[in-house]
Amino acid sequence: MQSPLPVREGVNATRLRLPDEGPWTTAMDYMMHRWGHIDPQGIEDRFDAGEIVGEGGVALDRATRLEDHTFIWYYRSLPPETRIPVEISILHQDDHLLVVDKPHFLPTTPGGTYIQESALVRLRNQLSLPDLIPMHRLDRMTAGVLLLSTNPETRGNYQVLFEKRQVQKEYECVSAAEPAAGHPAVDFPVVVRNRMTKSRSYLLAEVIEGVPNAETRIERLETFDGGTSAGAAGTRAPGTPAVGIGAETNPARLARYRLEPHSGKTHQLRVHMASLGLGIVNDSFYPDLLDKAPDDYSKPLQLLARGIRFVDPISKKPVEYRSGLNLSEAAQTPS
Repeated sequence: MQSPLPVREGVNATRLRLPDEGPWTTAMDYMMHRWGHIDPQGIEDRFDAGEIVGEGGVALDRATRLEDHTFIWYYRSLPPETRIPVEISILHQDDHLLVVDKPHFLPTTPGGTYIQESALVRLRNQLSLPDLIPMHRLDRMTAGVLLLSTNPETRGNYQVLFEKRQVQKEYECVSAAEPAAGHPAVDFPVVVRNRMTKSRSYLLAEVIEGVPNAETRIERLETFDGGTSAGAAGTRAPGTPAVGIGAETNPARLARYRLEPHSGKTHQLRVHMASLGLGIVNDSFYPDLLDKAPDDYSKPLQLLARGIRFVDPISKKPVEYRSGLNLSEAAQTPS
């Protein structure tokens, strides 16, 4: 359902569904029930100013009956946000698509405490493209190629490609060169298949019994000495000392991997690498959920969306977009 309110400062108006029945006489009564404990005066002021609208953009007032509208729209009051010290690079732009390199730490879309500090809102404001919509998502901690639609009239052509899995994605990551203790050796390339679902914790995904719904092909590209960085600690099994930490003569051995997902489950690549005993460097979720801490911009998750390719539905020609970013823990010289 299209919002009757335009995008403002790069952010969509919020849509709220009103209940069919209840102890509330008016729409304002219901909003007071939901949020009156936070800012009752602000809610009253919005109704008085006509800033809350229903279907067709009709402004509501304090007396608008609950049953008069099913959905209402309004703009949220946005708290100030500290700018995330990263920048977005534009790889390609035409009448239909915008392709960018999303940096680590920047979410793809608004959510939680990140509204203005999301790739979508930044780009809408920077490029004056209020109709901009992402065609897929990258985790906040994952960097790389992100595809966005600039044209609502052709958006569906690209959405179909993703729905039919006609888009090939390639990722890279840095992990330990060998599996952690307790995991068998891996003969690369390998295909990991399992069934994944969101766990009861909203943070995590988990593997469960059942017909596989997630598949990733993993290839080891190169191995190298990782030095004595703390990144090596992110690849070790619980209770196992990190190799080479604080020892210049025995650096950790790391590797760069190519990951080709054939499905798109939440945290799929991170879970699949961890299942092999090769948790991605600087991953605070897998294999172990670490205590929440402020972002350390010097230690990004070593996972990068390296490339994306498909047959463009408008030009009918094969296209490929490649990231210009590199993983900070990757080797300078292959061994």
